[in-house]
Amino acid sequence: MRKILLFLAVMFMALTGFGKDIKTLVLTTTPQMHCESCENKIKNNIRFEKGIKSIETDISAQTVTIVYDADKTTEEAIIQAFSKINYTVRKVSEGEKVEHHNHDSSKCGNM
Repeated sequence: MRKILLFLAVMFMALTGFGKDIKTLVLTTTPQMHCESCENKIKNNIRFEKGIKSIETDISAQTVTIVYDADKTTEEAIIQAFSKINYTVRKVSEGEKVEHHNHDSSKCGNM
């Protein structure tokens, strides 16, 4: 009887894991990120949005890559979350290179 219950529990957990709809969203921000403080502001705020699994920022590529559970949130909700921290964002097409504007990091409002 124990083996049957254990087997059913393992099967339930396996099936639950396969049902997730995990997606990746690549964005670029305005204003552009130009320092570690900019990256931290994004990571420390967006990670608390429902359904966010991971966030990676890349200053040189000017991208924010977000892995999220599409069963818990949407692209629109993630994009809206950036407006709460005074950023606008747009999706980056696959293979697109985002132009990097040089900024004076001494004037960063995130420091």
